[in-house]
Amino acid sequence: MTFRRPRLVLTGASGFVARYAMRALKSRYRFVALDRHSRLESQVPADGEVEWHQVELGDADHVQAVFRRIAAQGGAEVLIHLAAHYDFTGEDDPEYWRTNVEGLRSVLEGSRGLRLRRFIFASSLAACGFPPPGQAVSEATPPDAPHVYGRTKAIGEAMLAEYRDVFPSVIVRFAALFSDWCEYPPLYHFLGTWLSRRWNARLLGGRGEGAIPFLHVRDAAIFLAAVTARMDELAPGEILLASPDGATSQRELFVAATRAYFRDGAPPPRYVPRVLCKPSLWAADLLGRRFGERPFERPWMADYVDRRLTVDAGRTRSRLDWQPRPRMGILRRMPFLIENFRTDPLAWHRRNAHFLVRRQMLPNLRIYQLLLDNREKIVWRFEELMDRPVTRQRTPHYHVLGRDERQWNHRQVLRNLFHAVRTRSKGLFMSYCRDLAERRARSGFAASEVVCALRTLHQACHEVLSETAEAAELGDELWQTLSQTIRFGIDQVETMYEALQGSAFPQQARTSREEGDPPAGSAAAHPAGY
Repeated sequence: MTFRRPRLVLTGASGFVARYAMRALKSRYRFVALDRHSRLESQVPADGEVEWHQVELGDADHVQAVFRRIAAQGGAEVLIHLAAHYDFTGEDDPEYWRTNVEGLRSVLEGSRGLRLRRFIFASSLAACGFPPPGQAVSEATPPDAPHVYGRTKAIGEAMLAEYRDVFPSVIVRFAALFSDWCEYPPLYHFLGTWLSRRWNARLLGGRGEGAIPFLHVRDAAIFLAAVTARMDELAPGEILLASPDGATSQRELFVAATRAYFRDGAPPPRYVPRVLCKPSLWAADLLGRRFGERPFERPWMADYVDRRLTVDAGRTRSRLDWQPRPRMGILRRMPFLIENFRTDPLAWHRRNAHFLVRRQMLPNLRIYQLLLDNREKIVWRFEELMDRPVTRQRTPHYHVLGRDERQWNHRQVLRNLFHAVRTRSKGLFMSYCRDLAERRARSGFAASEVVCALRTLHQACHEVLSETAEAAELGDELWQTLSQTIRFGIDQVETMYEALQGSAFPQQARTSREEGDPPAGSAAAHPAGY
């Protein structure tokens, strides 16, 4: 008889922590993954050990239907609830209550029929208020932070007690989580400032002593594995701290980052007196509101200048026989973050951009992120449009290629388009299209085929993105950015074919247009004016 691993339900399955947790736990569990995004959007490969459910936790009826299905299939041994909403605007977004409170209630109710051995709730040290100087947050500290994220996490922790007779729970309060690519929004913002040539690149609030604890996400995943391994030894409702002891200050981060980045000598920080911090942030925020681009740093953050969220997690270490690895500490990892920042800026920004409120981002970065979020949808729509009879007739050589190779080609052209949008450099896409035209010409493709494919790509982008609310916000800037970039690419295709084929190409292009394929720039080519 083949042994099958027990099942683990994971909410927020496409999120930052979940990706690492699944790797740490895959040898012991099969996963039932719940997330608001589809498996395709989350780029999780099809796997018999991962059962994926796309569901909004705020949709109570849908959540209950999913949990009834899980129960009918035999339930699960463990549930790790990672799904949560957070941002750094300081505003009371309704999503906090819909996801962190109502969504948790739906998950708890659905878990009644799963016969769980343990419900693991991901809370945060941010739910605790900053301790007085010289004192530390411990497992016994109440969750009494005043901000909305902390309040909703405190409500969640209290909610678990209502289910103590149904299944035992454990509360995990995480430190600020980061990776070698950063992926912690405030640190991402600070590094982008400190390593720049901006006027404020060396400014630190107060004495730079504001401090919080940091935990590498790989250590967080190992922590969750340790909790599941010892869950029967833990008391119902026990609180654990996934954190190193102490806290790391803003000044320590600044020094570590600038030393790793500036090879000819790190600049010393300059300090803004604490009394000036809030007025400065108010002024910057008012200017941002006036010009439509609010800064990341908001006035509420001034309340935490020079305050330290010091931690004493000794009890957790003794309970789990776990501790963060010294080499994974934030200051020890800073050179690795800086190396990634320096050598692969595209991946650096891609991994971090989705953590930020998009209205804080430059328009080209918002467009870039919108394209990334819808990449797989665009690929599939592109393939569908290329498969239409009229398009097949105009692009016969493309359909000699296998479907997998076509999709790979689609992803290559999208990657180059995205990179051009992110950097605001049409030259990148133009260079790619020149190379593409040369390869296609030598393979027997007509110029009209390559041009038709690029126009079809534009149509796929338009049809997919038009369905998003973000596209309406970006308006003409989105369509102009895409249209102009692809138009420049088409121009390079036509130019390269003319160079390779002499006078044959212009006649070929005229024939294509006579058959109804509108020329580059024609309003008939696209409802957005392309």
